[in-house]
Amino acid sequence: MADRKLLAGHAIRRLRRGAGLTQAAMADMMAISPSYLNLVERNQRPISAALLVKLAESFDFDPRALAAGEPGGGADAIRRRLADPMFADLEIDRNEVEEWLASAPGGAEAFARVFDRIGSAGDAAVPDDPVGLVRREIERWRNHFADLDAAAEELADDLRLGAGDLYGAIAERLRARHGITIRVLPADVLPDTLRRLDLHARQLQLSEVLDPASRTFAVAFQLGQIEARAEIDSLAKGAAFSDRAAERLYRRHLLSYFAAGVMMPYARFLRGCEATGYDIELLQRRFGAGFEQVAHRLTTLQRVGARGLPFFMIRIDRAGQASKRYPGASGAALVEGEGRCPLWQLHHAFDRPGSLAVQLVELEDGARWLTMARTVTPQGRRFGAVRAEFSIGLGVQASLATGLVAASGIDLAGAAMPIGLGCRACFRGDCPQRSAAPAGRALIVNERERRTSALTFAGD
Repeated sequence: MADRKLLAGHAIRRLRRGAGLTQAAMADMMAISPSYLNLVERNQRPISAALLVKLAESFDFDPRALAAGEPGGGADAIRRRLADPMFADLEIDRNEVEEWLASAPGGAEAFARVFDRIGSAGDAAVPDDPVGLVRREIERWRNHFADLDAAAEELADDLRLGAGDLYGAIAERLRARHGITIRVLPADVLPDTLRRLDLHARQLQLSEVLDPASRTFAVAFQLGQIEARAEIDSLAKGAAFSDRAAERLYRRHLLSYFAAGVMMPYARFLRGCEATGYDIELLQRRFGAGFEQVAHRLTTLQRVGARGLPFFMIRIDRAGQASKRYPGASGAALVEGEGRCPLWQLHHAFDRPGSLAVQLVELEDGARWLTMARTVTPQGRRFGAVRAEFSIGLGVQASLATGLVAASGIDLAGAAMPIGLGCRACFRGDCPQRSAAPAGRALIVNERERRTSALTFAGD
């Protein structure tokens, strides 16, 4: 898939002003015309690879900071905020967002910060909620951390040379290099714990209830705490969280990212995806991973020059509450907000536990997505204990899904299920599933007429 164009005029302007240069002076340094630089700064031209290299050489900065520093996380992130029901009556055009970012990046960033602080109309999260803060930082990076991926891939190659069994190779590395042994303990000894590091005994204790994939993930997580410390410290410092709980949650996410990178090294995993048509079940077997682990990994494939398909992922419970949301590079509004459409198979997956439900859906703006949903049961359940169950949703733009095995037999240009972003943000008329009128639209009650939907609203 071709790399997306990089529009980061605001960052270039900030870089230039920080160096005390006029446009003419910077253009002269870069051997380009002042008019071209002006277009770049106004986001009317993407940054070319040659210009990116010259900027990095002249100003000594990490080029990835341009993408990571987009106001509000970039146009897609701003659009997802504007999809909130409180803005439903404004009918903001997609192009307006691009123009806003180009002409007033500071204003766009200010809007994003205020919105994130007060929360959305349908969001029950409190201001400065640690989970929300971490989600926004992950979104800022589009859930792709290149340095962590490179370190995990290098480590995976080293481990692979030493042994074919990844779990055994990691266990031996922990023992030989770091003096930490692995001990699997009975569930009665670790009744409510799956993994525990006993520093006094220099022992990583794992519960016997963990399956092989989860055990490998646990030891890779522990190895990451030691061998990826520098990369994780750097990312945590860059996030500049004032909330200690948020920083710890972010570090945990980064460690999980590293562990997944060791189990599913970037280049090998991407080759596996492309060779199998993103066959999730086959990828699970090939890399010794669980469904949820593979689903997570699919949202991270954004390495420059070697990008995978831009998947999103969401995890919900039976009540529809979302506990994980990763839009990745997809730009999907489907993962945002608390409201979701009950016509989406994400909710129906609970009716067929363990089966993959594939569905072609279309949003009101015409965006079409091929989505997949399947239930998962977290590790740790014993007989008689409370059974937790979640539905994992994955999706990719229908126009990019032609090579997916999940799309076999589906006409991607044909009929799709019309869904919305929850009733309060949906303006589809005569929907028999509707449970509330859209935000900003008045209800119309007519005793002489009964339409398909029990709720009719102005403009319907």
